[in-house]
Amino acid sequence: MTDIKKTTYKVSGGHEIAIASVGEGPPVLCIHGSGPGASGLSNFRGNYGALNAAGYSVLMPDLIGYGDSSKPEGVDYPLELFASTLYEALQAHGVTKAALIGNSLGGGIALQLALDHPELVSSLILLAPGCLEEVDVYMGMPGIRVMAEVFMADEYNFESQKKILQNLVHPDFAPNVPDSLVRERYEVALTQPKDVLFRMRTPNLAPRLKELDIPMLVFWGKDDIFLPYTGANHFLENCPKARTITFTRTGHWVQVEQAAEFNAYSVEFLNLQS
Repeated sequence: MTDIKKTTYKVSGGHEIAIASVGEGPPVLCIHGSGPGASGLSNFRGNYGALNAAGYSVLMPDLIGYGDSSKPEGVDYPLELFASTLYEALQAHGVTKAALIGNSLGGGIALQLALDHPELVSSLILLAPGCLEEVDVYMGMPGIRVMAEVFMADEYNFESQKKILQNLVHPDFAPNVPDSLVRERYEVALTQPKDVLFRMRTPNLAPRLKELDIPMLVFWGKDDIFLPYTGANHFLENCPKARTITFTRTGHWVQVEQAAEFNAYSVEFLNLQS
């Protein structure tokens, strides 16, 4: 397989955004979700190979506040900050048009980019995307409550990180979460300010979905305890070119828990758009 390259770009505010990339071909941008220790590569480690083998170049950025990107303290983290800094990095990377894959918060960012820069986005693949409900709905979800409580605890350790990751998946899959992934994300989490989670500000983009007339493929796990799976209905009701796939006995991480099917469906979808 082609080696992964990581490049860092200066963006507004003196911040830096790191992008891991692999392969040549039409670009597919994979945008990770939020949570302690998240990064582009750790979110899509089981997916980029299949996309690359199908002839696509794969870009996996680390959002501001995550991975190897800048992690400013004492600031709010609104959706606009995530989207605008990512857009600047993509411009610096030379991306003029791409298919976007967005997981959780990354799905909300993908939607915001499609609304703000329609010339950039050819199609969307969304995995339990955020920014479709009011904040109080999300704060009432058990997975988010547990993640917030654990991350805010005075002592945040390896077991804390493991608990969060195992909550992201269905209980049947939890024993399959490797300690190597826990360790990778734990080491990132230790460098993150609490602000990245507790001063995150996300709007409800559901009323604007009808503005998007591009092909969309939306995945959701029926047992997602972070974002309600009924969010898929927003796309069925408002987006004329959307199709949805819901998995039973699957939590918030469809791309991990159902990697083989996610990869196959995504490649088929991307090929149909080319």
